[in-house]
Amino acid sequence: MNIFRILGDVSHLLAIIILLLKIQKSKSCAGISGKSQILFALVFTTRYLDLFTTFISVYNTVMKVIFLICAYITVYMIYMKFRKTFDSENDSFRLEFLLVPVTGLSFLENHSFTPLEILWTFSIYLESVAILPQLFMISKTGEAETITTHYLFFLGLYRALYIANWVWRYYTENFYDQIAVVSGVVQTIFYCDFFYLYVTK
Repeated sequence: MNIFRILGDVSHLLAIIILLLKIQKSKSCAGISGKSQILFALVFTTRYLDLFTTFISVYNTVMKVIFLICAYITVYMIYMKFRKTFDSENDSFRLEFLLVPVTGLSFLENHSFTPLEILWTFSIYLESVAILPQLFMISKTGEAETITTHYLFFLGLYRALYIANWVWRYYTENFYDQIAVVSGVVQTIFYCDFFYLYVTK
């Protein structure tokens, strides 16, 4: 495992911790898209099914479990514990516009036509667009709390570090996963406009 992947994982985990602390401290989920958080929970659930079939390392297993737990805690806080503060009116992105094409593409373009592989591919494609409801919500309201922008910044940094990880693996291991790389690049493109606003504001 190389430094880019570790830093990417840390950045991703930091983004989630920032979000959870923001919700818990303010006792509010204002400005946070519950739909994006549902999609991320779905991403982790479908990607980490191999927890039941394959052991890679203690680090890998612990990180997967942490991401799963944090994803479901976030969804619980938004839709149960602090649901009165949830801005459902502005969190209006239609998830079927993402889920239908992602599901279709998972069946058409994958490494092997097996249930676990299709679900893994689905998670990769879904992750590339899971942030869209959050970005849509920010563009609709025209504002984002500082803590929400920090969350988005670290998510974008995680993705940028994973691109560096793929470049590193290509040159050191001759490894290239077209599905993961193309999806990661697409996801990073979605963050470009946000990064510009983050830096200039």
